Amino acid sequence: MAENLYIPEKATKAEKYQNLLPQIEALIHGEPDLYANLSNITAALKEAFGFFWVGFYLVKNDQLVLGPFQGPIACTRINFGKGVCGTAWKEAKTQLVPDVDLFPGHIACSSASRSEIVVPLLKNGEVQLVLDVDSDELNDFDQDDQRYLEQLMEILARQL
Repeated sequence: MAENLYIPEKATKAEKYQNLLPQIEALIHGEPDLYANLSNITAALKEAFGFFWVGFYLVKNDQLVLGPFQGPIACTRINFGKGVCGTAWKEAKTQLVPDVDLFPGHIACSSASRSEIVVPLLKNGEVQLVLDVDSDELNDFDQDDQRYLEQLMEILARQL
């Protein structure tokens, strides 16, 4: 696949995801390197949606460790059950947070972050990594984001 994305400018959020996911699947298909795939996924999501911050944290030695991302510098390590990412890891389910200031124990890697969605990737029943997406606007994520980002993690899980 060419290293260009086609995202219709006047599309709804759902239509953008519907266009983007097959392109990401084609982009990572057959590529065995996890970091290359995670890097391209973060770039594609940033390009398509202009997210404030998008990236991955990988489970390593009982912590989430920062992986490929797009956006301002970020927290390097997050403990199990801590913050939105650690909670997604602990509960093994998506965390959709309309206002991060109201999330108990939120870790403020950037004071500009206002809302967040974190989607875990499960393989063999274990969380392997989480996708973390932050917005500088309140209540910026919804059920469409959750549905399609969960589908994206299923696509990625098949590549692992």
